[in-house]
Amino acid sequence: MASLPESLDDEIASLQARVDKLKTQIKLHANVLLNTEPTQQLVASDPSLQDLQGRLDKQKAYKQQCLYRTCAGITTFRANDPDPNAVNDGIVLGVRIEIMTRAKFLRPYYVLLNRPYKGTKETSGCLRIHRHTVPPCIPINGLAARYLPAPSSTRNQEGDNEVASVRQQNLPRFVRALRREIVRYHNRVAVIADLRKAVGLDGKRRDARQLAERSPILAISAADTQARQVRIDWKDGRAGRLVIGNGGEVMSLVVFGETGRDREITRDLLSDGSRLEDVARRLAII
Repeated sequence: MASLPESLDDEIASLQARVDKLKTQIKLHANVLLNTEPTQQLVASDPSLQDLQGRLDKQKAYKQQCLYRTCAGITTFRANDPDPNAVNDGIVLGVRIEIMTRAKFLRPYYVLLNRPYKGTKETSGCLRIHRHTVPPCIPINGLAARYLPAPSSTRNQEGDNEVASVRQQNLPRFVRALRREIVRYHNRVAVIADLRKAVGLDGKRRDARQLAERSPILAISAADTQARQVRIDWKDGRAGRLVIGNGGEVMSLVVFGETGRDREITRDLLSDGSRLEDVARRLAII
């Protein structure tokens, strides 16, 4: 039984969470009202409401920005490398990649490309990665080798001169493949967060802590940097390893106990289907 101070702390935390939720709802409803046509006409016609015009302009700008970031997930820009010894006079092509997860935009990822190759017109137009902010777990170098191959040198028949052979580069396919890998990575991270939330391991709410106390699950975490494998630890000592596919499906699941592989719990977790959402529901009730 919880002591009086602990009960008061839990009640205060619950009330604070409720206040934060109500503030968020009020802000959401206010923004929805500002976006309606009658409200905009009223603000424009009533001089006493002109103080709302600034807020209305900010809301329109924010709405336009969200629409742009949603529709233009990949954009390019031109940049200049300030290094005086930079190749190609410091001219850099920048690629901005927008990612959204859990209804929120993340900080954009950037890939900077330059043209370091000289020689013929074909080789001088080849691109190479200059800098990037992509997570280390994303195979950007492998994608660049596939879609942005560097020109290779071969000797002519006499064997005295080198001739550059150029493989066709495809920048649009490289950027699309890179963005797809980043989206898949963030989707897997979000799925792991959903698994933790299903058993109360997020610890952000009072009911979550109570759920964690009742749950037999001790911990859920990513087992590799790419978040393709999930480690599940039970309070009774069992441990499991779950492999996630690109579409969120469960590719394989293995659970080990004190006596070896626990096939019964594996069948229970996969009884409702091979989707991660089904496994999360089973984890919450097992």
